[in-house]
Amino acid sequence: MKNNQSKNRIIAKKKGIVISDKMDKTIVVAVDTFKTHPKYKKKYLSTKKYKVHDEKNKYQEGDKVSIVSIKPLSRDKKYQVIES
Repeated sequence: MKNNQSKNRIIAKKKGIVISDKMDKTIVVAVDTFKTHPKYKKKYLSTKKYKVHDEKNKYQEGDKVSIVSIKPLSRDKKYQVIES
């Protein structure tokens, strides 16, 4: 017998702020995370920028968005905006 259920994937969502919307159908989102230093155990803020696909050019600078990983659309674009 075949099992027709789709495979369950773990979807990693990230939340960030749009810092640039100058490209067509692409925004740059800054995601902040707290990391802990392995030796000194001090927590510090780390910011990473992601190029994100925005099909309708809907989001502007300063908007808070949620992004999810997708199949690569270009060399740098590997994320897409989900409804924020």
